[in-house]
Amino acid sequence: MNRIVGSHDILLLTLDTLRYDVAAELAEAGRIPTLARHLPGGRWEKRHAPGSFTYASHQAMFAGFLPTPAEPGRHPRLFAADFAGSETTADGTFVYDTPDLVSGLAKAGYRTACVGGVGFFNRQGALGSVLPGLFEEAHWEPEFGVASPTSFESQVTRAEEIAARTAPEQPLFLFVNVSALHQPNWFHLPGASKEDGDSRATHAAALEYVDRHVGRLFTAMSSRRPCLAIVCSDHGTAYGDDGWTGHRIGHESVWTVPYAHFPLDQEAAR
Repeated sequence: MNRIVGSHDILLLTLDTLRYDVAAELAEAGRIPTLARHLPGGRWEKRHAPGSFTYASHQAMFAGFLPTPAEPGRHPRLFAADFAGSETTADGTFVYDTPDLVSGLAKAGYRTACVGGVGFFNRQGALGSVLPGLFEEAHWEPEFGVASPTSFESQVTRAEEIAARTAPEQPLFLFVNVSALHQPNWFHLPGASKEDGDSRATHAAALEYVDRHVGRLFTAMSSRRPCLAIVCSDHGTAYGDDGWTGHRIGHESVWTVPYAHFPLDQEAAR
């Protein structure tokens, strides 16, 4: 990461609420071709989320604690705050001396921008202002939120605008919180109705919707210089698994998430 920071733009794309099993199934079945083309080996990495709901998980990620590989071991981190006793800070870790990754990258010369999605990024109250408040600029519109059937394409349009007006000489750290996977998501499945409600099938349809538009985001973020993309879920959600529904619970469907990071260049992003 010490070779990446400063030379690359950085995209952190959190697919809010995306389950690992659904993500893995769709990649295997060829239903998310744009994302799968960029995943190392065409597969998601299985990881454990640092929190069971959006606020907790993002607080951890912005402190440098991205989802952890779902296997025993001491796993070096990409980013870490400078503090004594860290057992996962390695030679390649980008270490910053600020309270969070966002301000650490800003101190390294990055423009930091947030395109919010779910309510913890809507800036409509004190709690919804904490996470976006970490960034130099933050954006949220009702069209980006969970109730919008066109949320992700609207978010991508804003991200394209941010990338286009960032000074060419300044690296960009862009964070996008994708709300489309979060309930309600029934409207992404053709023929479904509000009365039918949400399910693993509508959750999968929402991921297919994201895949249809994510190529635009990758193109925008590789248009200025090489870009490192980090794409992951912050937590999953239960759809009746073992009798559980929702998240902020300690169920496997919530703790297990998909993760990938990969470089973007102009040719690869298309």
